[in-house]
Amino acid sequence: MSQLADAALHGAIMTHQASIPLTARIAAQSHFRTLRLGTPFQPRLDALAKTQDWYNWAGYRAPHSLWDEELEYFAIRSQAALFDISPMTKYRIEGPDAQAFLDRVTLRDVTKLRTGRVHYTAWCDDEGFVLDDGTLFRLSPTRFRLCSQERHLPWLLDSALGFDVIVEEETEAVAGLALQGPTSFAVLRDAGFAGVERLKIFDLAEFPHDGGTAIISRTGFTGDLGYELFVPAEKALSLWDRLMTAGELRGIRAIGYTALNRARLEAGLIVANADFTTAEHAIRADRSRMPDEIGLGFMIDLEKGHFNGRRAILEARAKRKLRHVLVGLEIEGNIPAEHAIVYHRESQEVGLVSAAMWSPMAKRNIAIASLARPYGDTVVEDLWVEIYAMRELQYQKLMKRAKVVARPFIKLDRRTANPPADF
Repeated sequence: MSQLADAALHGAIMTHQASIPLTARIAAQSHFRTLRLGTPFQPRLDALAKTQDWYNWAGYRAPHSLWDEELEYFAIRSQAALFDISPMTKYRIEGPDAQAFLDRVTLRDVTKLRTGRVHYTAWCDDEGFVLDDGTLFRLSPTRFRLCSQERHLPWLLDSALGFDVIVEEETEAVAGLALQGPTSFAVLRDAGFAGVERLKIFDLAEFPHDGGTAIISRTGFTGDLGYELFVPAEKALSLWDRLMTAGELRGIRAIGYTALNRARLEAGLIVANADFTTAEHAIRADRSRMPDEIGLGFMIDLEKGHFNGRRAILEARAKRKLRHVLVGLEIEGNIPAEHAIVYHRESQEVGLVSAAMWSPMAKRNIAIASLARPYGDTVVEDLWVEIYAMRELQYQKLMKRAKVVARPFIKLDRRTANPPADF
């Protein structure tokens, strides 16, 4: 291209850019840094977001924290905390064969799940490796809601061949909130949800809200007294305002994921693709995990008929082919050991810490770790973690003793108290 033509082209481009409004040009330049989707609660979250600390949750703009991650954690444990769970993937599974279909693809016996109940479950590929874990809500004899971390619609649709069932993703259509903490029941009662005191742990029921209904379940991810609420997306803001108004005198506060993550660790709960790698995300063959390798073996119901991965799971158990175990650790000192390597006798590498914290409730340095068997299984003595602590702009290597302990690390009676405590 000649210099004259090049100059003319450059001038045309500059003229075109100048004709675009400045705000549009800035947006175009930063689009790759901007998370596209907002949840139905985004206007309320944006108004409260003092830290502007956002992350990408399944394509949604979600807060790590909103005002102070330390105080947000204590809001869970001492008052009532509101957390937006709308980005959680949600599927409507409905039809005459819905129960049979879910019994076929998930580990637990769905025939034992009564209407108005929720259970925690997981599902595997044909090789017995975990694809994901999540919660299954039975809304009626033929209608379920499956909630999960990852998206599985193609797999679910393929698995539904031969079943008289409808599988539909409803993530965008259904807004969700987690209300957790000791005053959560009192907030719901004061908000006018009459009869909510009758909900036992893992119960669900429908309640009137804004000309429609809200589904409230006594579930959560904190190990505390808590509830999860689901409404159509267009009713989201009215639900948020109803709860915030009712909870004002009881210290209700909105929180981000960092606080929730600390609470779930104290409760000994695991997160897909954080504490274990799901089968569809595993690039290396040895990274996938079977249910027995991540503490989900209790879900497997061998009394029911065939389910995905059954043969492979039974073979692994019979032939002792299970390679890993997920354990709780208590570590000396008070420096969190997140992503620390675990050693046996300070020399042999045997595993990795996936989540760790100093627990204000347990008053212990706790962690979840994946170890190579027999370590953490039959060999539990002389375990160590390698921690690198920043001390005055220099990392200091610390070798700290660790011992295998039971999960959950804390157990709060108020979580299961019936009727719920009125704080």
